[in-house]
Amino acid sequence: MLLEGFGTLLWLLNLAMLVLAVIALFLSATAREDAYRAADKQTKKFWLIILGVTVAVNLFVPMLFLQIAGLVATIVFMVDVRPAVHAISGGGNRGGGSSSDGPYGPYNGGR
Repeated sequence: MLLEGFGTLLWLLNLAMLVLAVIALFLSATAREDAYRAADKQTKKFWLIILGVTVAVNLFVPMLFLQIAGLVATIVFMVDVRPAVHAISGGGNRGGGSSSDGPYGPYNGGR
């Protein structure tokens, strides 16, 4: 009974790693190529290959070492690369202000 519970836990962890990798792959595929260069990150092609291999490993190769390496790459993308690319692409404006807003208010004098 204990082994069944442990097997279920490992299956859920594997599923969570797969879902996170698929989301990261989708987000990297939908970002603009020039935003990667502007953010001074690796190229879009690099991240598509790394994250695609991560998804393939999670689906077809049940080797924990490779899955953990893919998880590290996925976390690096989600925590470091995606926010930088998102901010360059114009998605960093979360306050709802206009594109002419600076850090202390609008550059256009409030017009």
